[in-house]
Amino acid sequence: MSADLFSNNRGFKPLAERMRPLSLDDFFGQSHIVSSGKPLRAMLDSGALHSMIFWGPPGVGKTTLALLIAKHLNAGFISLSAVLSGVKEIRQAILHAEQQKSMGRETVLFIDEVHRFNKAQQDAFLPHVEKGTIVFIGATTENPSFELNNALLSRASVYVLNRLSEHELIRILQNAITQDENLQGFAHELDAEALSMLSRAADGDARRALNLLELCYELLRAEKVSNPSIKVDSDFILSLLSGEQGGRRQFDKGGDIFYEQISALHKAVRGSSPDAALYWFARMLDGGCDPLYVARRVLRMASEDIGNADPRALSICLDAWSVYERLGSPEGELALAQAVVYLACAAKSNAVYMATKAAHSVVEETGSLEVPMHIRNAPTTLMKNLNYGSDYRYAPDFQESFVAGENYLPEALANFQAYHPVERGLEVKIKEKLLYYRQLNQNSIWKRYS
Repeated sequence: MSADLFSNNRGFKPLAERMRPLSLDDFFGQSHIVSSGKPLRAMLDSGALHSMIFWGPPGVGKTTLALLIAKHLNAGFISLSAVLSGVKEIRQAILHAEQQKSMGRETVLFIDEVHRFNKAQQDAFLPHVEKGTIVFIGATTENPSFELNNALLSRASVYVLNRLSEHELIRILQNAITQDENLQGFAHELDAEALSMLSRAADGDARRALNLLELCYELLRAEKVSNPSIKVDSDFILSLLSGEQGGRRQFDKGGDIFYEQISALHKAVRGSSPDAALYWFARMLDGGCDPLYVARRVLRMASEDIGNADPRALSICLDAWSVYERLGSPEGELALAQAVVYLACAAKSNAVYMATKAAHSVVEETGSLEVPMHIRNAPTTLMKNLNYGSDYRYAPDFQESFVAGENYLPEALANFQAYHPVERGLEVKIKEKLLYYRQLNQNSIWKRYS
């Protein structure tokens, strides 16, 4: 092993930086766009260059790919961070690009975390994209359709970069062990299981995988001083990971992955899959989601997807919320898990949800229809004299507390029906009862609106 981690002539650089590939052929992952014949590679091989946006999670090669594109086409490369740069830096980059353009050389302007640029900053380089002064490449972890101007999106191709597989991460780690001069002699210290554990811990992020590998190397080198026989086994890796921060799976509070995962939880519950529902529940908590947010969403699911098919679902979710508020984490999370499983296994009905939408729609369509006189309240003599509440038939005075032929809707909506119970759970009984009432209405010799 090297005695000094940074003794090589590349200077003080972390392993992830030292191992950036030097050509597209050395680039690992994203084969759906960079393999031979795929869209991006075909464009580059033809010598064409256009503005583009790379959308994907951290550590999947967005910056590296932008660098390789510029190198592949012998273009200049300017990198700006949307966190640190403003309009002034953009103008300086444009001025440099104009000088290069006058000498016949293209310039790639790479904006990292471009979603952090506001509208004015995005507008600052838009005219230069249109004129071809620069080839714009933006990198973002957020959905560009929500975070970028439509004008900018219309002038750039969006390429989705995927999180790296465990196999791809293992190849990246193996390549680093064999190619990086600082890691010479480290190959025999790591077996296949150790590499697999590191790649799984990296969770699709190549930068994180390489950082873990470098940390592993440093830890092993330090431990060998007092214990020359120490090996990199599963216990060694677990010890490394337990002391290393940021071990949670990918989750961004408020970003795309956040909403994708809560959507997956909701759809798993709706699809009656308790196992999938528990998985996404665990993923969200593991990623740092506030359990009270999950409690609120689960309560919504009880109304939207279970409804009157199993009214107990609402109470169970409220109870789980209350238990969590009393116990906190991690004990209270079990109550939320119980509610999630109950919802997934419960009879499903979105009849109330659909009925509510139908009621809102008819209100928008028909406007402010007046309350029928017979169901208006009449607390004063004047109102009684004006026939408020006249001919109101008090339901408890009738058999089964039901007034056959009565109607409680405005006359223009006499036949409006919003609620259609399903043939599941308690709504089976509700449907039978409503059908019975409708039959009584049809057979009644007296009808409110005849």
